[in-house]
Amino acid sequence: MTVPEPRAVDAVEAITHVAPTYLNRELSWIEFNRRVFGEALDQSTPLLERVKFLAIFASNFDEFFMIRVSGIMQQISAGVQKQSPDGLTPTEQLKAVRKALLPLIEQERDLLLNDLLPGLTDQGIHLLNMIDLSPRQRDWVDDYFCRQIFPVLTPLAFDSSRPFPFISNLSLNLAVMIQDPQKGELFARVKVPEVLPRLIALPAELCEGSAELPTGRRHCFVWIEQLIATHLDMLFPGMEVVMSAPFRVTRNADMEIEEDEADDLLSSIEQGVRQRRFGEVVRITVDNAMPERIHHPPGRCAAAPPLPLLRPGDRLHPGRRRRPEGAGD
Repeated sequence: MTVPEPRAVDAVEAITHVAPTYLNRELSWIEFNRRVFGEALDQSTPLLERVKFLAIFASNFDEFFMIRVSGIMQQISAGVQKQSPDGLTPTEQLKAVRKALLPLIEQERDLLLNDLLPGLTDQGIHLLNMIDLSPRQRDWVDDYFCRQIFPVLTPLAFDSSRPFPFISNLSLNLAVMIQDPQKGELFARVKVPEVLPRLIALPAELCEGSAELPTGRRHCFVWIEQLIATHLDMLFPGMEVVMSAPFRVTRNADMEIEEDEADDLLSSIEQGVRQRRFGEVVRITVDNAMPERIHHPPGRCAAAPPLPLLRPGDRLHPGRRRRPEGAGD
């Protein structure tokens, strides 16, 4: 399926009364990243290179939210009303950024689901859902979960009497709703281990594909978050798992270092890098399967403010992707 070329949304279109002499810095950056997305759209580019460009595009936006959008939100929180050189206040900039971003996010989803993933399938690279696995494949991934994943999982339940757990920057998590026979409905969070690949590679002999492709050129993978979600009953014995959905938060990672006041600049930078993971939340990305009621579970409101939500589509695809283990060059 051919995905239409992305249509530029310049600063003037994003908000009507922008001073014509200047382009907004943030909207200009979005237009730059749109050119990266254009490389992923280019049908003349090799397929895996297009996938890499899409990953770069998504990773760039992670950085954009951590640095640029977080700066705008800080100005809004501080009550800054001063206009930037292009004539926009911080509140107007944030609205313009959102208006320019939402179509791009939808186009990214369409490109991935309707173009790149089918193209990979045609080339013998299958990204499988758990419900699509054959009995032999299911036996293999069940064994992999017990040996490699289950020992490193740490579920954290919370309610009005327990604090909301800290969610590290850009980490992939599962929001889980469980039913306890004694305590009733509870919410829990399971962090997807960062030490394991996002895509779990199955042995080549278990991968299906065209008869024209030799076994060595067949690759199949399952999403680690789906594998964990399928085995949540092992993490919560004696309880009923009502539902689960992946989510991810993006935090403010903009470092402010006063060079003139720092006794040791290198130490100040190291400390700033360590503090990046504890910054304020500027974005939360959720899966479409997540119901509205789990966005603000009991006990959460006292620990964290309401968060801006982005729904990327049928599956959550973080920008910082690792190369799948077992994939060819």
